[in-house]
Amino acid sequence: MKRFWIVLIIVATAAPLAAQKIVREPSDPGRIIHLRTALNHLTVIELREPVVQVATGSQSFRVQWRENKVFVQPTESDASTNLFIWTASERLNYELEPAGAAAAMDFAVDQIPLIQPKASSTTPPQPSTTDILLAGKPVRLESAKPSRKAVEVVIRDLYEGDGRVLVRYAVRNRGSHAYEVTTPKVFALTGAHYPQSLYGLVDSQLGDQESSRLTTKQETPVPVLEGHVQSSHLAPGQESLGVVAVRLPSTTEPTVLRFQFANDDREQVAAFLVR
Repeated sequence: MKRFWIVLIIVATAAPLAAQKIVREPSDPGRIIHLRTALNHLTVIELREPVVQVATGSQSFRVQWRENKVFVQPTESDASTNLFIWTASERLNYELEPAGAAAAMDFAVDQIPLIQPKASSTTPPQPSTTDILLAGKPVRLESAKPSRKAVEVVIRDLYEGDGRVLVRYAVRNRGSHAYEVTTPKVFALTGAHYPQSLYGLVDSQLGDQESSRLTTKQETPVPVLEGHVQSSHLAPGQESLGVVAVRLPSTTEPTVLRFQFANDDREQVAAFLVR
């Protein structure tokens, strides 16, 4: 091995520098590259990636390789043959021409590096307010009787996108004293059971009587990404709109969500959504 590198250095430096050429070739599996050599001279082929295997059709050329370099040296003056080089991603084809004058030989053949495409800096267009509103799903209220609670929450519609669910709701104060609206805590009800199939209630809010018939095994907190309220202070007879954004895990089954608001003086304030 050591002797090979010594011979390589001696032969490479002994040639007349002005007469030798360095060629740059593109990568093209369908092309045959003609390689001109000279006796007592090495031609070096340097590739972009390590060489896996080489094959030549004649022993009239000495062919060796190290990593991503292939060394070709003719041993006879009138012989020609073909050469194949394989890397992990491609095969390159060469025709080794008979050894000629050193002035006309290819001293080195470099493979042209691939041009990496520039990453697009354009950001996807943000949906307009109209697009968001048109993509909303209305939520119907599943209730046999009107609510008699002093503070009632009605879920209006929901919007889904980018892995988030945005819920728009209204809080009505029918009581005799003021109520402070806050962003609700959200819980996913695991193992929820209801007298009828929940599949038919997707995108529905369960009323007071209906939610009382719901049984669950446990509650799992759902991350609240953001929340906004039109007016946090509700005097008697007033109504305020609000939105809350949550991130829900993907599932193929209906999910029951409980939106827990700040309690009124006398009772809990919550809303149940099937989605």
